Amino acid sequence: MFESRRHFFRWALCVFSFPILSLVLSTATALAQTDPGVRGGPAGAGGPIAGYTLKEGKFFSAGKDAFVEVQSVQGTIAGTEPGLGPRFNLDSCGGCHSQPAIGGSSPTVNPQVAVATKNGATNKIPSFITLGGPVKEARFKFVDFPANTVRDGGVHDLFTITGRTDAPGCSILQPDFASQSSNVIFRIPTPTFGAGLIEAITDSTIVANKIANAVAKAALGINGHENREGNAGTVTRFGWKAQNKSLTIFSGEAYNVEQGVTNELFPQERDETPSCLFNATPENHLNYEETNPLKISSDANNFTNFLRFLAPPIPAPSTPSIANGKALFQSNTVGCALCHTPSLNTGVSSTTALSNITANLFSDLLVHHMGTLLSDDIVQGAAGPDEFRTAPLWGLGQRIFFLHDGRDTDLLQAIEHHSGLGSEANGSIGAFDALTTEQKQDILNFLRSL
Repeated sequence: MFESRRHFFRWALCVFSFPILSLVLSTATALAQTDPGVRGGPAGAGGPIAGYTLKEGKFFSAGKDAFVEVQSVQGTIAGTEPGLGPRFNLDSCGGCHSQPAIGGSSPTVNPQVAVATKNGATNKIPSFITLGGPVKEARFKFVDFPANTVRDGGVHDLFTITGRTDAPGCSILQPDFASQSSNVIFRIPTPTFGAGLIEAITDSTIVANKIANAVAKAALGINGHENREGNAGTVTRFGWKAQNKSLTIFSGEAYNVEQGVTNELFPQERDETPSCLFNATPENHLNYEETNPLKISSDANNFTNFLRFLAPPIPAPSTPSIANGKALFQSNTVGCALCHTPSLNTGVSSTTALSNITANLFSDLLVHHMGTLLSDDIVQGAAGPDEFRTAPLWGLGQRIFFLHDGRDTDLLQAIEHHSGLGSEANGSIGAFDALTTEQKQDILNFLRSL
């Protein structure tokens, strides 16, 4: 009889404990902090900055038209402009910068897959390029891989114009990415919203912010320093390693590197194989014979006008959770805002709409050691192998891909990937991990509201 009772109690324990265990596990899962995901609703971005003049608005619109135009090799394909290649990553600025609006970051569907064989091109799609994104550019760390004694760091374009109907006779090969698999690193497009405000922040403001909150920064192991232009010595601020000084340089370089279009800032072809050169250089330049003021500028300047007047993103309305997350994010205890500075003021600008404006960019525009986990082993100016510019967070709520190489689509994972041997973020990540689940969720909700 006692044996029968023992069997009954064992059976009852099993039967009734399974629902209880399931309830505990489901409750724990429900309570775990999660990335709310890409914020829906209106883009809240892509339009001109407040306070622009009527004529500035016209130049902004003309610049946007240039930004989304498609390049072909000779301009003989309907609806295109000449200059593509001989090597390129994409055939339009807008293709890279389109999420959640033109000027943004990498879209959900990667246009590089389609452009690889567009108009008869015979490119093979590299293994690291997928339809689900993100848009990528590839750089080689060393010239003499695997000896690794001479640094490279430059962009090696994914595609060539070989086989295209508008490039007869051209026959050049794509880089051999497969044999360079441990020598290649990736970058994804940086959002350009609010770029004119970033350009208008003075060097002295950036440096003053660097030395502010010194005690709190030291307690968390945060240093950071500015990158600078080699000759002028002024602070550079655009690009993943803050390697570009101005929007014009940023635009001209991207036009040449990403699309292969020679221009007044970068007038030489990146590949001078004679059979693949079809246009006089620079292919895009000031239109000397044009009388319409909106059409005189070169595309590099048109892009600059668009980016300079491109408004910063509009954040979502606050909630109690968002407000608490913001307070935690900006507290010196957690320390996120010691690098992701909530706002910096612009100086006195010759453009009234950019003059003495508070830019809520959430970046100090400095480069910081991010440790071995994020290191790409690329040196650009004063930015070393594991150093990156503090990414501005405005517009984060509608970004799909995170970190310099787009490795994460989950915001919580991206935060955790800030830690690693030698990372200046380790102290802040430790403080974040010590928060309650609810507090972590509030921070995630706040970030997705930006």
